[in-house]
Amino acid sequence: MMYFKKLIHPEYFQGQKKKRRYFEGWYYKTVSSDGSYTMAFIPGISLNEKDPHAFIQVFVSHQEDEHTHLESHYFRFDQKDFTYGFDDFYVKIKENYFSKETLQINLKNDVISIKGKLSLSEITPIIKTLFTPNIMGFFGYFHFMECYHGVVSMTHELMGDMNLNGQNVSFNQSKGYIEKDWGKSFPRAYVWLQSNHFQNKKTSFMFSYADIPFLGFYFKGLIANLYYEGKEYRFATYNFAKVKKEIIEPRKVSYVLKKGKYRLEIVAESTNEIDLASPKDGQMINSIKEGLSGSIHLKMYKKNQLVFEDTGYHAGIEIMK
Repeated sequence: MMYFKKLIHPEYFQGQKKKRRYFEGWYYKTVSSDGSYTMAFIPGISLNEKDPHAFIQVFVSHQEDEHTHLESHYFRFDQKDFTYGFDDFYVKIKENYFSKETLQINLKNDVISIKGKLSLSEITPIIKTLFTPNIMGFFGYFHFMECYHGVVSMTHELMGDMNLNGQNVSFNQSKGYIEKDWGKSFPRAYVWLQSNHFQNKKTSFMFSYADIPFLGFYFKGLIANLYYEGKEYRFATYNFAKVKKEIIEPRKVSYVLKKGKYRLEIVAESTNEIDLASPKDGQMINSIKEGLSGSIHLKMYKKNQLVFEDTGYHAGIEIMK
C-alpha cells in the first residue's frame, strides 16, 4: 500500500531504503506580495559513501528598479537532522519545516539571515490516472530511472512573512509552487521552465525536456503541463505529444509542441542566472544555472484557432545544454 501511496503522492520521502548514490530534493518556490522578491527553498538529502548529509538551498531573486539581484546559499546539516512523515507528508531539517500546509524557515550564515513562516492553502495537484499516476506517466512505475520528477502543487495561495536580513517581506495573498526530484543524477542535458504568475490568476505552467537514459540508450523526454481555467493541458512523451520545433539561444528557448488538435508555442527568456548545487551519483557536486526572474510567453491553438495567450513572470528557467 505504501508503494502506491508514494507513487500517487510523490511528495512523500521516496528514499527509505536508499543508502548510496541517492538524492532527494523538494522545490518550494514563493513570490512576495509586491513581486519584488522570489524565493526558492530546496530541502533535501544526499546519501552516498563519501559525503552523506542533509541540506537546504536558498535561492533569492530581488527585483529593484531595472536590476535583478540573485543570491544562492547552501546550508549543510547532519544526515540525522533530516526527518520525515509517514502518515502525513512533511520534511523537517532542524528548525525548518516543509509540508503542504506550512513552510517554516530559520536559517543563518555569515551572509544571510532568513526566518519566517508561511501558510499554504488551495493546493493544486495534477490530474492522475492509472496510466499517469504522477507527472512522469507510466515511466513512474519503472524502478531503474536515473531521475524521477514529481509535481506537488501547480499553484497555491500563501500567507505570512519572511524576515530577510532584518527586513520584513510579506507573502500575504501571494502564490507558490512545489515540485521535487529524486534518484541518482540530474539529466545530462535538459531545459526546465515554470511560472504561475500569469495575467490570468489561475494559470500555471511547467515544462521539462531532457535527455533520458533508458535501458542503455537515451531518448528525449517531454513533460509540459498547462493549468488554465481549472483544466489541464498535458503535452508529454507518454501521451504521444511531439516537439515540432526547438530553438536554444543564450538565456532564451523556443518550442512548438503538438498533441492531437492542440498546438502550444513557448518562448522563454531568462534575465540572469546563478549557480545551484545539483546531484551526480547522489553527491551534490555538480552545478546548474537557474534564473527566477524570467518570462514565459505561451500561445495555444486548437485546430489553428488561438484559444489561449498569456505571459508568465517570475519564471524559473534552467537551460542545461
